[in-house]
Amino acid sequence: MSIAAAGEPAPAGARKRPKNRKTQLALAAAEMFCERGYHRVSLDEIATAVGISGPAIYRHFSNKYAMLVHATRQLVEAVQAATDLPEGGDPRQRLDDLLAVLARLAVEHRRVAGLYQWEWRYLEPAHREEFLAELGDFAARLAVPLRQLRPELTNRDAHALVRAALSVFGSLGTHRAAIARGRAEAVLHRVAWALLYEEPPTPALPATEYPPPEPVLGVTARREILLAESIKLFHRHGYHAVGVEDIGRAAGINASSVYRYFPGKADILAAAFYRATERVAESTAAALAGATGDDDALDRMARSYVELTFERSALVSVYLAENNNLPEADRHELRKVQRLHVEEWVRLLGRLRPGLAVPEARVLVHAALNLATDLSRLVRFDRRSGMDRHLTRLMLTVLRA
Repeated sequence: MSIAAAGEPAPAGARKRPKNRKTQLALAAAEMFCERGYHRVSLDEIATAVGISGPAIYRHFSNKYAMLVHATRQLVEAVQAATDLPEGGDPRQRLDDLLAVLARLAVEHRRVAGLYQWEWRYLEPAHREEFLAELGDFAARLAVPLRQLRPELTNRDAHALVRAALSVFGSLGTHRAAIARGRAEAVLHRVAWALLYEEPPTPALPATEYPPPEPVLGVTARREILLAESIKLFHRHGYHAVGVEDIGRAAGINASSVYRYFPGKADILAAAFYRATERVAESTAAALAGATGDDDALDRMARSYVELTFERSALVSVYLAENNNLPEADRHELRKVQRLHVEEWVRLLGRLRPGLAVPEARVLVHAALNLATDLSRLVRFDRRSGMDRHLTRLMLTVLRA
């Protein structure tokens, strides 16, 4: 028999294992995956964050991948449960209720929104298909009342606009700009309404589609070839899944020859980031140079960002997804450059909308930029279809909502 008699309370210093320990672990893991990247987080670090020993994790999860699967399922389940509203009734009210719920969830789950944005890429095919299928089912919950409210929309049109609205909600997890919870919810709610209710249908693509042009690089410069092939591989497979041997093979040289041009794989990634910042700066400067006023400048910046996002889609995708894998010195320097770019948009938006608070302006700018980059992964770019004009208009709708 134990020292404490049956029925007596446990000693004051005794610790009880919480019933929700598994949920605590999954949440801590999700937050760390989103902050630092899945591959840069260890099981021991997750255990420390929750206040247990490393081996104790195995009472709940067999490995780190199982935690990623559980965390993504928790995120989807939380969204599905919160949006499981009664059917029927006024479609406008139903849609408004759904958007209000999503705005609240976006704020509450801000620190794990990266699961929706990027980290789900590390799921194995079966789990990835499960995750995307559940997101598709959830998107249909918004598309149904939207089509009732706007009968001119086809099912494809409604889902495209819903996807744009979800990009706005997800954008809050892509940055750390401070804003009060209530104001953040109100901004996201307002922007989503503007996208769903005001935007015309997505233009249909022509019968013959052409892939977006590849980055224009000097074909005779071996370093440029290595950089270009690395960007493609990082975009397609993720940074950690690509080895120096893969890069050398894609560039047509031995792995050992790669080190003549770059000290290591992390330096290649850093070079890709500096290349992306150069392109963004060039695009912004060119847009502003010919502007006739602030309104025209905003239009030009949105249009140039859409063009950059599609014409250099692999580069921009790597730029957004692999930040956590940069060497620390480069990461801090490049984040500073990214903030300066956002602030240029914020200052311009502030001149156009003098009553708009700076924290709200930052949320709008991040939402607009995320929308363009997010949708660039879903549609193929073809100027003949008017897709560039459509996505530019979506960005401007967000900024002016």
